[in-house]
Amino acid sequence: MTLKIEPIGTVIGGRTEVADDFWGGVESIIRLSPEFPADVVKGLDEFSHLVVTWNFSQASPDDVALHARSPRNDPRWEPSGTFAHRNHRRPNQLATSFPRLLKVDGLDLHVTDLDAVDGTPIYDLAPYFAEMGPRGEVSEPAWPGAMLKDYWVEPSN
Repeated sequence: MTLKIEPIGTVIGGRTEVADDFWGGVESIIRLSPEFPADVVKGLDEFSHLVVTWNFSQASPDDVALHARSPRNDPRWEPSGTFAHRNHRRPNQLATSFPRLLKVDGLDLHVTDLDAVDGTPIYDLAPYFAEMGPRGEVSEPAWPGAMLKDYWVEPSN
């Protein structure tokens, strides 16, 4: 049996074009489906951050790359496999982000630092619980820090 999931909402506003960096301070709205009753968000405004699962909807299935490659195709970094990356080249082209919740207005969730563009389908969301975050020491190779040094820098207009 194949799992079929449907979007629960859509990103409204924020950035309109996909970019690798400069996502800091970008504000947008996660507009939940009007089919949901208003009380699905009751209590959500007590949380500072969300866990949001969304789809790289502007990517093509042809973008999926099931092999090792250098991050951002930069030869300074050793090739690593598909599941060592966090980009649209994944088999299901899904992403997880942790935006700050600014306010809840009906079924509109105002957020900042959601790195998904206007029109992106949202497949799930939940509040971020610190107790459910990583346990123990977090480790990673050097390349994510070097590659993402400008990721949360605010865009210059």
